[in-house]
Amino acid sequence: MAEFDFDLFVIGGGSGGVRAARMAAQRGARIGMAESGPMGGTCVNVGCIPKKLYSYGAHFHEAFEESRGFGWQLPGTPVLDWEILKANRAREITRLNGIYDGLMINGGVERLQGHGRLVDAHTVEVSHPDGQTTRHTSKNILIATGGVPFVPEFPGRELAVTSDDMFDLPQFPKRLVVVGGGYIACEMASIFHGLGAEVTLLYRGEQILRSFDDEVRAFTASEMRKAGVDIRLHSEVSRIEAAGAARKVHLKDGQVLDADVVLYATGRKPRVDNLGLAELGVQQEENGSIRVDEHFTTSVPSVFALGDVVGRLELTPVALAEGMALVDHLFGAAPGKPARTVDYELIPTAVFTHPPIGTVGLSEEKARTKYGAIRVFRSDFKSLKHTLSGSSERTLVKMVVDAATDRVVGLHMVGADAGEIVQGFAVALKCGATKAQFDSTIGIHPTSAEEFVTMREVSRT
Repeated sequence: MAEFDFDLFVIGGGSGGVRAARMAAQRGARIGMAESGPMGGTCVNVGCIPKKLYSYGAHFHEAFEESRGFGWQLPGTPVLDWEILKANRAREITRLNGIYDGLMINGGVERLQGHGRLVDAHTVEVSHPDGQTTRHTSKNILIATGGVPFVPEFPGRELAVTSDDMFDLPQFPKRLVVVGGGYIACEMASIFHGLGAEVTLLYRGEQILRSFDDEVRAFTASEMRKAGVDIRLHSEVSRIEAAGAARKVHLKDGQVLDADVVLYATGRKPRVDNLGLAELGVQQEENGSIRVDEHFTTSVPSVFALGDVVGRLELTPVALAEGMALVDHLFGAAPGKPARTVDYELIPTAVFTHPPIGTVGLSEEKARTKYGAIRVFRSDFKSLKHTLSGSSERTLVKMVVDAATDRVVGLHMVGADAGEIVQGFAVALKCGATKAQFDSTIGIHPTSAEEFVTMREVSRT
């Protein structure tokens, strides 16, 4: 009889947990998984996937207007049916939930519905929806429970909603106030403005999208404002009051804003409640994130953690990479391949504002700090599409080069398809591409992407 029921028991059925469970099962390991909600985690249910679907929906509003410049005459004014959008999104998410469940079941993972909690270093107790509890032993345990949005303490906080609520609001908000300046706040502001809401974005800082390249931040804010999003910097909420079904948002400077919905998107925290971490002695950071080493091992050697719950880079592809690296660490690399590790340098990302952002590598500011002497190449222009569309939207492309080695250390874009374009260039940066190699590459014409291989003049050093 085996010493343990499983070789690996995973708590959490999101991106990182599913990838680790699936890959480990393919190596012949005995895998168990507990998930209390629908499969797929934040990304599938209330994050990346529904956000991108709603972003697509919001772009139609712009497309209807822009089509006139290309000769299209639309009969009447297009109207959004919020209920149809919600229903179609829900159907797609349910389909994806089933796919994730199928990956586990067909992959030989014992999938348990319920909340998993550590009892000891090798035992997980699962509380099932029917009120029963079961205990399962495992040689190794993985915590991949992700994160949750939070609303800080202030008068009327219960009247605000979080990003988890936005995709299924009972009524479409004609007036939306978004509090926050990070990527979730900016994405929601752009998306709901595109869907037809009057949107005010409040941020207490000097500029939205802290930690992004400063020029990218300013350019994106300018484009969002041009589109009609009311961005108010140095703005803080003192309290929210109910006004019937509506809300009154009181600012610290005395202004009062009327809203149908107030979205707080000021940050997320690790999902660590009722996991038994403190009782077992699993060390955590001040914000609750779980401390791990380079192999995702916690202070308890048989317990591992990865993804948003460890608070490194809270991105789905990062959690996937961490899951695969953990499997190689625990069960050995695949035949003929080296053990995978996660390199947190040069991780590309996108922000689905309107227009979207794609970025990989260092900002201009961080490159100056790291390398000292740099060269910056940049171009902003009206894309070919908008020469007829009537839109005033502009595109920004920017490249940051280490002057000593000619290596491209940062690449940024604000404009249509930025995420799709930057993904390809991320491979080049990972390979150590130089500016000379970019210059020797033939562009695809006419595209916005070709600007990255045609910029010759240094903007600044």
